[in-house]
This record gives sequence, C-alpha cells and structure tokens, in this order.
Amino acid sequence: MKPTLLILAAGMGSRYGGLKQIDPMGPHGETVLDYSVFDAIRAGFGKVVFVIRRDFEGVFRQQVGAKFDQKIPVEYAFQDLNDLPAGFSVPEGRTKPWGTSHAMLAAESVVHEPCVMINADDFYGRDAFASIANHLSTAAPANGKSQYCMVGFKLSNTLSEHGSVARGVCKVDDQGLLSSVTEMTKIFKTDTGAENREVEGAYIPLTGNEPVSMNFWGFTPDFFGHLRVAFVEFLQENGTSLTKECYVPKVVDDMIQANRADVRVLPTTSKWFGVTYPDDKPIVVGSIKALVDAGEYPGPLWA
Repeated sequence: MKPTLLILAAGMGSRYGGLKQIDPMGPHGETVLDYSVFDAIRAGFGKVVFVIRRDFEGVFRQQVGAKFDQKIPVEYAFQDLNDLPAGFSVPEGRTKPWGTSHAMLAAESVVHEPCVMINADDFYGRDAFASIANHLSTAAPANGKSQYCMVGFKLSNTLSEHGSVARGVCKVDDQGLLSSVTEMTKIFKTDTGAENREVEGAYIPLTGNEPVSMNFWGFTPDFFGHLRVAFVEFLQENGTSLTKECYVPKVVDDMIQANRADVRVLPTTSKWFGVTYPDDKPIVVGSIKALVDAGEYPGPLWA
C-alpha cells in the first residue's frame, strides 16, 4: 500500500506575517511544498492530503493544489477551531488553533493507509522522503506495539538567526529507537549552540547536536485512534486555555513512555531548511537554487 503524504497547511504563519505556504521560493516561482510533493511522488507516495482552513480554500486550491491534479491524487481536509469532541467547546476569547494533533485529526476520514505527516513550509529533501517511504514499506516487528518512524535532523541545522523556533528535541537509544521527545517552543541560537527560554530563570542549554523532530513523522492508520484519546485528555486538562496546543510529538512521547509504541529514528543525508521569519527567506531561496543548479531538481520543477 502506497503511503499518503499528509501536509499541515492550515497555519497563516503568524511570525512570518503572511500565507508563506504559497510564497514563491524556487527559481521559477515554486513554493517549498512544491518540492515536498515532487520528492514524495518520486519516492512512491500514492496520494497527497492537504489540511487547510476553509477561509483560504479557494486561493489554495487555485495556486497550490491545481498544480498536482494530473500528477498525484489530491484530497483536502479542513481544520476548524470549533471542531471538537462532544462535550467540549471553544472558550470565549480563544483564536489560536489547537495544535498539530487537532490538525492531523481533521484528516482522519480521508487517510486510511500509512501516512507521512509534514509541515507545508519546511524543506525536507529527497533523501528524507526516500528513507521514510522505504521504511514504511518494510514489515513491522510483531511485538504488540504500534510501529512508527520519524526522520531526525540536527538541531544546529534547523535554527534561525532571526528569533526563536519550536522543535521536538529527541533522545535516541543505541538501537536507533526514539526514547523521548520534548517539545521546546522558544529555542534561540547561541554562540555555544542553543538555549530553550520558555521558562524565565530556568533556561535549558543545548549543544546543537541534538536530533530534533521537524514534524516529519511516519504513522500507520492506528495512530488516529490514539490521537483522538490523547486530544480528549488534553481538552480535559487544558480546554479552557486560550493558548495551549496539543502537539503530535507529545502524543508520541506519551505512547513511548507507556510502552505502547516503538519509533524508529531514520537518518538522512538531506539538510532541512525553512522560513520562520521574513529574513529567513533569502537563505531558503539560495539553498533551493543551489540544489537546482546541482541537478537535484529540474527547473522549472513541473516542466
């Protein structure tokens, strides 16, 4: 069964200041997610599902989705702040989305095969897609646990010169399995590596060599059931919050700690890059151009 590429594209990019999912980055006007879809197609993926919001459905379908209609099956799912389990409602004053877990759950009705969940605005690279597609096609160990995977990137290669970033900082055991993932939401680059500054007076130093999750996860369909349960538990504890979010890495970590899942961390020769702030864009544009000039991608991409 060919895997599905599940692209989280509902965010407007509050720190970036616009709809960066459709911002041209390639030499011929390609977006970052153009390259993700291109890499997925040549890695053997069978379908693309975009998680978006209804309010920009028209422009997204026209400027993004239409390019892929003749190349790979495309479906859409819609994240809505008010789409909550029975018994819960949005607290007055909340406008912030509920996080990546909520976004992924929006696609449950259209994803019935192994899937790879990614961000729309991150460039992951050809080898990363080939590696995860190959792993998802192999037989899973019969040990009674859910079998998932992720591609790990080096923290120092994922930082911005222009502000903080959010990363899932991972620990990997000697078998190549994920032993824990900690979501850190205010990681700043420093002269000695990095530092997480979420808690004033209790900053966490980082070397920069830590493997991190860039939301490049491989799941089997059973993950949606675990995700539903975890999201209800999150709402029971945080349903009145105006800002807290339920993150996929946290759900995965809880399953690992409960001995209910094994997560293989896949190495890659690909280098991640992405746009968090407007000043990051020239770096991404230059990096993509270098890959095109080296023959890694055709230019134009969809010629």
